[in-house]
Amino acid sequence: MKRLRRLFVPASRGNSQLGCSLGFDFGRSGISALLVLIVAATVVKGAEREQPLEFTTMIAHWANYAHEDYLPFVEEARPELVQVGFYGAHYWSLAHTKYGAGYPAHFPRIGLGQNRDWLRQLNQKLHQFDSVVVGHFNIEFLVGDPKSDDGPRGFFKWYRELWDEQLLGPKPVEDPLDLLEKNADASPIRNNSYSIGGMKEYWACLNNPHWRAVLKAWVRHGISHGLDGFVINYFYRHNCLCDHCQSAFRDYLNDRFGAAELKNQFGITDLAAHKFNEIGSWHDPANSTLFKREQLRFSQMATKDCFDEVFVGYGRSLKPGLIVGQWNHLGSFGQINGDERCLLPAGLWAKNEDYLWYSTGGSANYTDLKNNDLGEGTLQARYIRGASGDKPYTLGKYESTRTRAAIAELAANGGVPMGFYTRFTDPGARKVITQYYQFIQRHDAIYRRNRSHAEAVLLFPRKSVHAGDVGPVEAFRQTGRALLDRHVLFDILPDDLAAADRLSGYSKVYKAGDGAQEGQAKFSAPPTVRVSASRPATGDALHFHLVNYNRTEPSQPKSPGGGIQDEKPISVSEFRCAVPIPAGNRLKGVRFFTPEKKNPVEVAGDVRETGMVYFTIPEFLVYAVVELSLQPGSRDAP
Repeated sequence: MKRLRRLFVPASRGNSQLGCSLGFDFGRSGISALLVLIVAATVVKGAEREQPLEFTTMIAHWANYAHEDYLPFVEEARPELVQVGFYGAHYWSLAHTKYGAGYPAHFPRIGLGQNRDWLRQLNQKLHQFDSVVVGHFNIEFLVGDPKSDDGPRGFFKWYRELWDEQLLGPKPVEDPLDLLEKNADASPIRNNSYSIGGMKEYWACLNNPHWRAVLKAWVRHGISHGLDGFVINYFYRHNCLCDHCQSAFRDYLNDRFGAAELKNQFGITDLAAHKFNEIGSWHDPANSTLFKREQLRFSQMATKDCFDEVFVGYGRSLKPGLIVGQWNHLGSFGQINGDERCLLPAGLWAKNEDYLWYSTGGSANYTDLKNNDLGEGTLQARYIRGASGDKPYTLGKYESTRTRAAIAELAANGGVPMGFYTRFTDPGARKVITQYYQFIQRHDAIYRRNRSHAEAVLLFPRKSVHAGDVGPVEAFRQTGRALLDRHVLFDILPDDLAAADRLSGYSKVYKAGDGAQEGQAKFSAPPTVRVSASRPATGDALHFHLVNYNRTEPSQPKSPGGGIQDEKPISVSEFRCAVPIPAGNRLKGVRFFTPEKKNPVEVAGDVRETGMVYFTIPEFLVYAVVELSLQPGSRDAP
């Protein structure tokens, strides 16, 4: 197996080496620090990497990564990518306080330097397992108080008193309040949702060039820890009415509309002098208007521009091959009032990103089997795969109970299984994660660079969403569920990407609201089983992935359970299948794989003159793969 880390520039360079690569010495502040900011301001664009990132397993932890069993667990499970540690606003807001030990970052030490040294050592140890290390990077969510009886706290104490010019260069502005999102009266937007240490929450403005300079200093700092990349979260714009947002929104509208359109549609007669009292973002779809959607579209394009400038352009100028991804939210396809990319133009959706993280929140972390709710993310998985063009992705399901199902669901649909909120300190969970990851690693050829094999495609109604109509999204979910229940092999593609050449390979194109028809491939599986298919990179096989969600549920309805002891899967009995052999191929044999069996099982395949092969799936617990081994030739029976 080709491990992921071999594809990248070594990540162990320290400050001095990194500085030399840019032509200055980080050990000096004066003119050298000024050069840092000049480079930060001028390198603003990047491109997709020449070779797409490929990896098949990962883990992510916000807590317990300092536990004595963490590194032994990583050595056992051998994930290709480890997402751990904090390098953005959480670090600079909380690492120097006693409150950093709690949610969200669970820092192992108190002190910026102490945590810096600890994280650098952790990254070095993880690299010894040949894993790449990606750090969490909160891009704007600040915790602290500008003033208190004890002086500034949290982020504001760090900025005013603890900013290290030797490490970060000079401050972009003297007053940290100048970096924040603002209300109409110029007061900072603030919240009190978490009250970490009794402190308030503020939001930095991603349209503010001074804030982008801060972010670039943080990126440089994180890379000096030996990181291979960042996963960036909190891509939100609130109703910020600061001068930077006012100016940027004027430019946006000027590019989108003529003077007559601005006047007739929005009542704007003098755009250059217009002062907006609303430049919002997510909102209730029932109350959506064209102007509200333009604000949301602007917000999402602005955050994307910040991502490209700071992480793609600047980050990769420091470290070629820097891995960058976004941590976003999809839930059950909430649009306009959720999903950080819902109104992005198709050409910007996931552009320049190496992998995608989408949280399904609480929408898929329990089952309600009597009502055919499998607590699954299958539709979300296929949507992300189709929309991104087969980039690596994962789903954050907040699942600490159905560990097998969470891993299997992603493996079956071209995603990257991960252990987030899975309790490696629980021997049962650790055993299952290791068992399933080792299964994926043993059968690497099934997963690495595989491509979906589907008869049909279901179009996601993104054009309707962009027009403000979210009704078709529910119809999409219903059609998708019906196709899953009928075990149809189908992909998902947003309709604004559905060019004729993309659709030509499918025998059936479904739109939201269409009734489901049986496909050519037929599986007599129970309704608790989902079926997908893939072709390996070699093309010499066809794999059918089977995920069984049947289980003994907790006594409390819709309970997510309390750990792997509540997963309680119920195995599925054997069932019959009839599938067409891909044109131009002959069947060599049929094999059955499952994580619960160390070796594959040979299965009898009956090839008929119709070009169909008939076989029986043996009993399995949660996840199984059936491999049709192929060779060139006629698919008809001999």
